[in-house]
Formats: sequence, structure tokens, C-alpha cells
Amino acid sequence: MAKRILSTLNDFVQSLGHGQGKPYVYEDQGVRRLHFDSVAVQSSMRLSDPYALDLSYTETMMGFLLFNPAPRHILVVGLGGGSLSKYCHRQFPQARITTLEINRDVIALRDEFLIPPDGERFQILHADAVKFLASSDVEADIILLDGYDVCGLPASLCAETFYSHCWNALSADGVLVANLWGGGSGDRGVYLERLRGIFNGRVWWSKPRNSSNLIAFSIKSGRYYPQWSRLMRNAQALEEFYGLDFPRVVKNMRLRPDPD
Repeated sequence: MAKRILSTLNDFVQSLGHGQGKPYVYEDQGVRRLHFDSVAVQSSMRLSDPYALDLSYTETMMGFLLFNPAPRHILVVGLGGGSLSKYCHRQFPQARITTLEINRDVIALRDEFLIPPDGERFQILHADAVKFLASSDVEADIILLDGYDVCGLPASLCAETFYSHCWNALSADGVLVANLWGGGSGDRGVYLERLRGIFNGRVWWSKPRNSSNLIAFSIKSGRYYPQWSRLMRNAQALEEFYGLDFPRVVKNMRLRPDPD
């Protein structure tokens, strides 16, 4: 039955011209989602709480607070439905939020997901993140790397040169958070090794609950190395303040290179 429903939905999407990866919105049972196809969910928003994080991997990405609790500039690569950008804009009033999105059709759907208008603290740029970080004089305390297309994670966003540009764009105590999606993908071990080479081994990863995503935290500061008991205390305090399960992020953190 479920397969028949999915097949029917897929045929419907194809008939609307969404078969070539053009983003579209699908709404069901009080949840609005962004899709490039009828299988993978790119972003999800609960209509009852549109600024909340609805997918577990986005909650895990907020684990950067364990390493840098007071960012002044957050750079988001990949807009999607704006979950990360909206959440950061609301939760961190001291921070400037810049989001890079290469797909104009995704940006055109911003009102569907109640994404704030551009202003002094919030800006969405139609830009190729690879070219932007290679040529722009930008400094960010946090880079949230969550750029995907219909084929998945673009090779350009996990290349060694791109990770190097991210390192250069980070402030002295900056953190790169990379969403590496794809259950059973052996490539993720390769990406983690690239990050470890660039960040001198200061890379830890955690798997969100009920998800095939893997979230890697890369720390720029050479002075940092985690004291796990202190990190857990920080996680518990952050959980109380933000209502997110940061202790689980810490419990699931790993250093070994093979995530699969």
C-alpha cells in the first residue's frame, strides 16, 4: 500500500514537471517539506512551530554551540527550506546570518517557509559557495555546510580545496559543521580524512537519531582539545537552555576515521 501511494505521488510530481530536480513544496498533516524528487526530503517545517528544527540532523548541527557558544557571524551553505538560517536568526540575536544558495528556484520558495526578509542581520545570497569562499574576504565564526542538490552532496562541496577555503574563512575559534548524508556511503570516510588533514585532526563526528546523516565538527583552534566531562556538563546546560538533546550529541561523538 505504501509503495503504491509513493508511486502515485511520484507520478503526480513528474506530471507537474518536477522530474528534473526543480524544487517543489509538499504539505501533509501539518508539515511542509521541500523536495527535489519524491523520495528525499530536503527540508521540513512544522506549521504549528515554523521556527523549530524538525529534522534530527539539523538539531545535531547546532552542536557547534559546544565549541563556540557565542558566534557573531554564522555562514550557512545551502538554504533549502531555511530551517538552519531561521533558527539561528531567532536564537542568536547577537549574530549575523549569511546564507549562500546556488539555486534561484530554492530562493524563490522562501516565503513558503516563512524565511525572514533580508536585513542588517540576515541575508540570503544567490551564490556558488565554492567561488564565494575562494574569492571573498569573509570571516565567520561558524560555517554550516548543508548544500545538496537532486543528486545528493555535490563533489565540489566535499573537495579538499573547498574545505581549505572554509578553514581560511573561519575566525580563530571557528567551527565548520558538515552534514554528510548517505547511509553506507564509503565516501564519508574519505571526506572525514580530508577534514582531519586540513584541521590537524581536530574533527569529531556524531550521528543523529533515526537518521543516515553524519555530522562532522571541525575545530580551527589549535589550542582546543575536548575534555569530555566538561563537554558533557556544557551539553547539559545547553539542553536546558535550548531544549535540544546536546548530551546525545556528545555521547555519540567519535574520532575514528571510518563512520560506516
